[in-house]
Amino acid sequence: MKVLIVGSGGREHAIAYSVAKSKRVDKIYCAPGNAGIGLLAQCVPIGAMEFDKIVAFAKEKEIDLTIVGMDDPLVGGLVDELEAAGLRAFGPRKNAAILEGSKAFSKDLMKKYQIPTAAYETFDCAEKALEYLKTASFPIVLKADGLALGKGVLICQDLGQARDGVKAIMEDKQFGSAGNRLVVEEFLTGREVSVLSYVDGKTIKTMTSAQDHKRAKDGDEGLNTGGMGTFSPSPFYTKEVDQFCREHIYQATVDAMAAEGRPFKGIIFFGLMLTEKGPRVLEYNARFGDPEAQVVLPRMKNDIIEVMEACIDGKLDQIDLQFEDNAAVCVVLASEGYPVKYEKGFVIKGLERFEGEDCYFCFHAGTKKVGDDIVTNGGRVLGITAKGRDLKQARENAYQATQWVTFENKYMRHDIGKAIDEA
Repeated sequence: MKVLIVGSGGREHAIAYSVAKSKRVDKIYCAPGNAGIGLLAQCVPIGAMEFDKIVAFAKEKEIDLTIVGMDDPLVGGLVDELEAAGLRAFGPRKNAAILEGSKAFSKDLMKKYQIPTAAYETFDCAEKALEYLKTASFPIVLKADGLALGKGVLICQDLGQARDGVKAIMEDKQFGSAGNRLVVEEFLTGREVSVLSYVDGKTIKTMTSAQDHKRAKDGDEGLNTGGMGTFSPSPFYTKEVDQFCREHIYQATVDAMAAEGRPFKGIIFFGLMLTEKGPRVLEYNARFGDPEAQVVLPRMKNDIIEVMEACIDGKLDQIDLQFEDNAAVCVVLASEGYPVKYEKGFVIKGLERFEGEDCYFCFHAGTKKVGDDIVTNGGRVLGITAKGRDLKQARENAYQATQWVTFENKYMRHDIGKAIDEA
């Protein structure tokens, strides 16, 4: 069969890696892809938001399955467009992708269906938000309602910071139209855990747990990023936590979406905070996390195409989802200055070290091919991932592998998975 993947980052490279392992797949295309994905697929110069071009290409090439990896095209309704053209697509339709597309929607859904989450208020007006904040307890969390590349969340320690945050989000539009509405949320403390899941509209099958590192600098300092690294599984995601989430969060979310007339088929990413009072939902995403996909998918035993098709056909209950009994760690190699300002175009060396490896992976995020060279082309450049028998060994392997790759302006955190030592 022929498969088209929509996206250009490390997540899409991890998806392409898994798709390439399927015996059912003969040809992979990616729009627009990157230099690493180009080693597994034929990249085509079509942007992820160019819906008409994507649909036309899929029809021309007689694509059997289109996998939409990114949030923007999902929230924008690419799956609806593909299905309207008679094409099979993996991912939620527009009316279900709102689970990620609007934080206000997801918070209201959780309140209505009693899914554990942080207390919150929603505002369309900056003045009313500021009035509310005068009476709030700090620290407090400000969230742009819409998509903001994982960066539209501000933690404010006092009223002064909160005022600046409201101005940045709602008035200065630092995150564009995502800031037209603001969610002000109770600040929760505890361990953060990510759990990805496959959903077919009624059945949900969770994958192995993971833990992301959002801040740019060691010690969780600096600005929020799209993710500087991750590990899987999380030692803090215990059997007791899993049982609670299965009873009160996972199936409840799938049932709530169905009850709202928005049946969800695709990936639901649960961002959880393990508080003293129990797990709480921090956020939902409507697709694989990035870089969570880079540590979860290499550990999955199943044929990803079979699982995705079961989701589309409402037959996920027939799948026995299995993962390797090991661990994986991903360390992001970024461009110095990310996520604010950075230079591109530096030649990357050492990539050949990963060829033929089955425990070490180099997932490309921001790269492109220029002549015979592969050069940096983004803030997050590569996701260096390694497996190990346990998290400690996987972490050692991943950091060892980061030394194989060099490029000017190379930057990374040195404490990814440090929490492992505290478990």
